[in-house]
Amino acid sequence: MDLLALADFNLVARHGGFGKAARASGRPKATLSRRVAELEESLELRLFERGGRLLKLTQEGRALFERTSALLTELDETARAIASGGHRPRGRLRISAPLLFSQTVMGRLAAGFILAFPEVQLEITTDDRAVDMVEEAYDLVIRVNPVADESLVGRAFLQDRLVVVASPSLALPEAGIAVPAVVRGAITEAESWEIARPEGPVRLAVKPVLSLSSFTMVRDAARRGVGAARLPLSLASADIAAGTLISWGEVKGFETALWALYPSRRLLNARVLAFLDYLKATFPKGTPEELAAYMGNDAARMTAR
Repeated sequence: MDLLALADFNLVARHGGFGKAARASGRPKATLSRRVAELEESLELRLFERGGRLLKLTQEGRALFERTSALLTELDETARAIASGGHRPRGRLRISAPLLFSQTVMGRLAAGFILAFPEVQLEITTDDRAVDMVEEAYDLVIRVNPVADESLVGRAFLQDRLVVVASPSLALPEAGIAVPAVVRGAITEAESWEIARPEGPVRLAVKPVLSLSSFTMVRDAARRGVGAARLPLSLASADIAAGTLISWGEVKGFETALWALYPSRRLLNARVLAFLDYLKATFPKGTPEELAAYMGNDAARMTAR
């Protein structure tokens, strides 16, 4: 198999067309088209469906792209590392991170990483969905309690817990009386939360009255006394310390973990290794209290508004 033709095929597949690939790489469109045609002929397979202005990978083309794109990237990174005379982190690093972590931590974390590794071009996108790392060309993803995936490996670097909080104006109700609640996600008719109290576990009847799409919005609404809310301890700590929210107890059975994940079949490059080490150095204990302390200045400022 012609390695150059394979590289050109990956270039076209990644950009979704010959024209886009040509503009991105500075290569002639005709050369890319010829190279891909030669690869198809040598494999006796059609790799792209060509119709009008659309270019779509065939089933065989998608399989070839998924299996070879990471390998070609590794070859390129190895050659660059050898040419530079070492394994110093350099080049582009693409990371996908969840919304709450991005809003509260990632800006400061990313800035610190770039100051430590100025030859890295760091690109971070915020997304709570499970992105396709190979298809969307991510080097690393950060996820909350990810589902098992044989194609990904990684490490948990932070733990958090949920706590039920409310404004001081809202009293903990007596048993059997439903309390209004602010929830993240869909509203249900009624539900209950089990919380740990000094006197023992308590099942709290709740009636959701407000649904919001992010924990930061849930926290802001809870401050106004609209209802009780379940929040990550790290996000609620500053308000609890300031007295703007009162903790009713931790939610039983809702521990969360933040994971840094990467493809299991891919050798880790120096950039990913450096970022993983930076996460470990930033959060050596990985506790909710450590995360809250890291968020401290921003959380205190937001609480004071």
